[in-house]
Amino acid sequence: MFYIMPYGPILFFGLVLFFLCIFLFRAIYLVRQAEAIVIERLGKYDRTLLPGLHFVVPFIETPRGVVWSFVEQTDGKRYYRFTRYLGRIDLREAVYDFPKQNVITKDNVTMEINALLYYQITDPKAAVYEVSNLPEAIEKLTQTTLRDVIGSMELDESLVSRSQINERLRIILDEATDKWGVKVNRVELQEVNPPADIRHAMEKQMRAERDRRAIILESEGTKRAAILEAEGVRESKILRAQGEAESEVTRAEGNAQARLKIAQAEAEAIKMIQNSIPNADPVPYLIAMEYIKALPQMMEGKDDKLILVPYEMSSLISSFTSIKKVFDSVNVSDAQ
Repeated sequence: MFYIMPYGPILFFGLVLFFLCIFLFRAIYLVRQAEAIVIERLGKYDRTLLPGLHFVVPFIETPRGVVWSFVEQTDGKRYYRFTRYLGRIDLREAVYDFPKQNVITKDNVTMEINALLYYQITDPKAAVYEVSNLPEAIEKLTQTTLRDVIGSMELDESLVSRSQINERLRIILDEATDKWGVKVNRVELQEVNPPADIRHAMEKQMRAERDRRAIILESEGTKRAAILEAEGVRESKILRAQGEAESEVTRAEGNAQARLKIAQAEAEAIKMIQNSIPNADPVPYLIAMEYIKALPQMMEGKDDKLILVPYEMSSLISSFTSIKKVFDSVNVSDAQ
């Protein structure tokens, strides 16, 4: 006859062990680095668990879960959104890639803009209790703020002021999300796409502007070259004129000195004639010498020339007597 052990005690100990495991599982929390858990006691906020090992009272103290939205991009560059229920809050800096949205500029041009937002949760309690679904709230706030900022600018200004737009968005979003316990570090406009017709018009405008600049640069180069050439010609003429003037001055000074020497020589000759013949007139002598100098030039040329001797030739012949007297007096003075 076999002895049958009752199952009551085994079942009891099994149930106790099962509830003990559940109790320990609900009582011990290991919080990893850069994470936080918000604990409620009987439905009211009690404390925030920071990284480390923590113990809570099961069924009385429970972690507060939060609804968290995620946006991911597929291979076809299409975005889809899904929502999860999280019991832990990630304190690391996160990036939120917003889907493209249409915005209207001040001059009524519709553009597609894609933005990136870098934010970090600094107060887990505020992120849980001050807003529902924090990522979706940040996304909607960023979209409305972006429409407002772009709507205050014209198309050309919005295309060239990307850094200013990023800074304005960061300041506005940081102030708005401060009560949510969020720090917005930076905002980046990833893509700014005007309509196709606007892009074609901008390309034509850019091409025309480049052609205009090329023409202006070419004209300025031609103008500069003409100015330099004119300046070169002017300086060359000035230098040539200065050289000719200096040459004329030098030539005039030379002629003046030569004439002065000749005059001095003639004066000395006249003085010698007067000293040799005190009562004689030196003028006939000088005239005779000029005639003698001019005769070779008069005789040059062909044989068919007719030589006309002036009437005053008789005075020239009479002058030879004076010349002879001069030479005789000179010879006598040398002999003595």
